[in-house]
Amino acid sequence: MPQDRMRAWLITLGLGLIAAIVRFQNLGRATHEGTPIFDEKHYVPQAWQMLRNGGYEDNPGYELVAHPPVGKQLIAVGEWLFGYTPLGWRVTAALAGTVMVVLIVRIARRMTRSTLLGALAGVLLICDGLSHVQARVGMLDIFQAALLLGAFACLLVDRDQVRERIWLVVTEARIGDSAWGPRLGFRWWRFGAGLLLGLACGVKWNGVYYIMAFGLLSVFWDALARRSAGVRRPWRGALLRDTAPALASLVALPLLVYFATWAGWFASETATDRHATLVSDDVGFAFLPDPLRSLLYYQLNVLEFHTGLTTPDDPHPWESKPWTWPMGLRPMLYYYESGMPGCGRSNCVEAIMLVGTPAMWWLALPVAAWALWRAVTRVDWRYAAVLVGYGAGYLPWFVNLDRQMYYFYATPLAPFLVLGLVLVLGEVLGTARDHFERRRTGLLAVALYTGLVVANFVWLWPILNGEPITQERWQAELWLPSWR
Repeated sequence: MPQDRMRAWLITLGLGLIAAIVRFQNLGRATHEGTPIFDEKHYVPQAWQMLRNGGYEDNPGYELVAHPPVGKQLIAVGEWLFGYTPLGWRVTAALAGTVMVVLIVRIARRMTRSTLLGALAGVLLICDGLSHVQARVGMLDIFQAALLLGAFACLLVDRDQVRERIWLVVTEARIGDSAWGPRLGFRWWRFGAGLLLGLACGVKWNGVYYIMAFGLLSVFWDALARRSAGVRRPWRGALLRDTAPALASLVALPLLVYFATWAGWFASETATDRHATLVSDDVGFAFLPDPLRSLLYYQLNVLEFHTGLTTPDDPHPWESKPWTWPMGLRPMLYYYESGMPGCGRSNCVEAIMLVGTPAMWWLALPVAAWALWRAVTRVDWRYAAVLVGYGAGYLPWFVNLDRQMYYFYATPLAPFLVLGLVLVLGEVLGTARDHFERRRTGLLAVALYTGLVVANFVWLWPILNGEPITQERWQAELWLPSWR
C-alpha cells in the first residue's frame, strides 16, 4: 500500500465532505405539494408505519409490502430525527450516498495502490447522476448499493490479509508442511462482509446474487493466494480449507442476519401476515414453527407479486429493460412541474430525471470489454473483481425479461462502473517508472476526461435536483429521443 496514509485519509474525508454538500444541498425541495414523489409514495409511508409500530408494517388496507424491512427502517430513522418531512424521509439516503463516496476512495486506492486513483474514483462517483439522484430520494436502492459496496470493501481487505498470513508462513519456511497449504484462521473481514450481505438482502432480495458471486470470488482469491505462495495443491487446498468457512461467513451468516432483520415482525401481533397460519389453509411447511411458517407464507406472496409484475400489453411509460441500462438509454422522470417561477420567466420547468452521467455511462460497454480482455489474457484480478460485482447486479435481470423493470435497478452497478473506469484511467496514466513525457501525456488525458465528467454533471445539475429552468433549457437537457 502507499505510505501516505495521513494524506490519503485527509483526501478521503475531504471528498466525503464534498459529497455530503452535493448530496444534502436543498434536499427537501422537490415534492408533490409536500408529499413524496415517484416510488417514495410506497416506502416513505411504510417507514412511518414502522416508526409508529416498532419496526413493522401493519396496514391491511394497502397490503403492498414488496420488500424486506431494512431499507424502510433506515428511512424511518430519518423520519424519527426530522419528522414526516421531505428532509426526514431522504436524509439517511443522502448519508448512504455520502458513505459510498468514502468507500469508493478507499476501495480504489487499495485495488490500484494509488491515492491519486482513489481520489479520482471519489470524484467520478460524486459526479454520477444516477447515484446522485438515488441518494436524494426516499427509496431503497441506495441503501443496498452502499451495503454491497461495503461488503466488497471487506472482501478486499480480507484478500490482502490472507496474503499477509500466507506470506508469514512462507517466510517461516512452513509452506511445504502440507500439500494443501496452511490453515488461515478466523477471518473477521470476511465475517463483516457476511453481515453486510445479510443486511443487503434485508433491503432487497436480489442481494442473494451478490452472496453467490462474492462467495465464489473469495474462494477463488484464496486458491490464487495459495498457488502464488507455492502450495503444491492450491485448488484442492482452497476447496478443503477455505470453502467451508466461506460458506459459514458468506452464506449461513447472511441468512441468519436476514431472518434477524424480521425481529420486529416476529415480535408483533398485528404485522402483515404475522398469523397467516390461523387464517389460511394453504400455508404448508407443517414441520416448521408457526411464526416461520407465517413468514414463509408472507415471503411466497411477495415472490408471487414480483414474478407476476408483468405489463407486456400496457408497459409503464418509464419502464426499461436491462440491455438499456449500461448506457442509460432509458432514464426515468421522477418529478415534473411546469408553469413554475424562478428561472427569470413565468413558465419554468422543475424536473428530476434519473440519468447516469453520459460521459461515464456511455463508456460502460467498452470498459466491460476491456476488463474482460485484461481478466482473461493478463489474469488481472482487479478487472475480474469489477466484472463479478457488475455482473452480479446486472446479469440476473435477464432471467425474466417479461417482468416490469426500471433503470433505478442499476443503482448497485454504478460503483463498479466507476472502479472499471478508474482501472482503465490508471493504465492511461501509466506508472512512476514510465518516461516523463509518457507520464505527463497520460496525466493530461486523465485530467481532460475528469474535467469532461465534471462538466457533464454540472450541465445535468438542474434536472438532477429539480432546479427551475426554462422550457428551452429543459428540451436541451433531453439528449436522446429515448430520454423523452
